[in-house]
Amino acid sequence: MFNEILQRIVEETGGGIGAVLMGYDGISIDQYFAPEEELDLQMVVVEYSNVLKEIRKTAEILSLGDMEEISIRTDRFIIVIRMLNDEYFVALVINRDGNFGKGRYLMTREGFNLIEALN
Repeated sequence: MFNEILQRIVEETGGGIGAVLMGYDGISIDQYFAPEEELDLQMVVVEYSNVLKEIRKTAEILSLGDMEEISIRTDRFIIVIRMLNDEYFVALVINRDGNFGKGRYLMTREGFNLIEALN
């Protein structure tokens, strides 16, 4: 179930490379990669999960509200991380020239399906 949802996100996002559903503990629930890609998305997301914990804690301390989404741009990729609930998030890696807006939309739309499948 998770893999099908992640596949939809990646394939419908122009320039989508891969998506992973992961817990804040760094354990991957499921992932999908475009067949031709060689990026270790799981390692990328594990490293960013530690940063996410710190950002979430800082937002709480400063009473900024619940963290919903983070995007990271490098010279090669865009990484969009969308929080699903207090335990899980989904991350999408897009080529630098990919469709960032559509990726964000799909993660929001499919986020409801992922939450439902987690329950």
